[in-house]
Amino acid sequence: MAIVTLTSDIGNQDFLIGAVKGQLLCMNSSFNLVDITHQLPPFNYSQAAYIIRNAVRNFPEFSFHIILANLFDRIPEKLLLAVAGNQYIFCADNGLLSMIMEESPELVIGLHLMKEKGEKNLALCIAVIGKTIQDILDGKDLREIGETDTKYQEKNHLQPNLGDDWIEGQIIFIDHFENVIVNITREQFEKQRHGRKFQIRFRRDEMIERICESYADVPEGEKLALFNSGGYLEIAINKGNAAGLFGLQRYTEQSQNQYLQSRLLYQSIRVNFI
Repeated sequence: MAIVTLTSDIGNQDFLIGAVKGQLLCMNSSFNLVDITHQLPPFNYSQAAYIIRNAVRNFPEFSFHIILANLFDRIPEKLLLAVAGNQYIFCADNGLLSMIMEESPELVIGLHLMKEKGEKNLALCIAVIGKTIQDILDGKDLREIGETDTKYQEKNHLQPNLGDDWIEGQIIFIDHFENVIVNITREQFEKQRHGRKFQIRFRRDEMIERICESYADVPEGEKLALFNSGGYLEIAINKGNAAGLFGLQRYTEQSQNQYLQSRLLYQSIRVNFI
């Protein structure tokens, strides 16, 4: 029974996700369909990459992952099938794939839509992806399925800024409890730290000087920092809402516009090493 995950920015307000599942089950009623999320914020590549990367790595080998994010950023000429870490990943050719991958995929295949009849819409994309999954399950050679070693768009990972005595990251995700996740990994933190003491600073006057193992390491209502299960720095309040209390906001690519520069103070977390 093939595991097929679905991740999208479509939401759950209308029929589309149900239609996608129905279409896939019509192709193979034994597909084990698993929802990761359908609440990705549109056009936020950094958050999408964070969620997808940390979900996919926990699935059994040779699972199929369908990513319907920014699918029609432009007229879709092809979809991508990437093979990486013994996982199959389907997504649009919009730059997201390079942000999901921590290393280059072993193989990227182009699934050309222009050769297909019909409107270039969601239903056609799912038809092409579903057929490809079935071809793989039937043992068809991957290199016969589409264009091998296809060229694809790339976007750079959102990386923290580095100095000799500091590292500054951006808020890439705010979870259901309003805990704030920053694009600083434990590995990056320790490499930059060199065993020194540190001060984690945000806004103008908030500071944390130790890393906790769990929320319960501090009293209720107290702020804390820890590295979450994905290995990323997290700012939280024990039984509180860090983002709301401190006015912290998720980083967006639009923040680079001069008009929105003033918001960067509330989208960044700085660590000073002393």
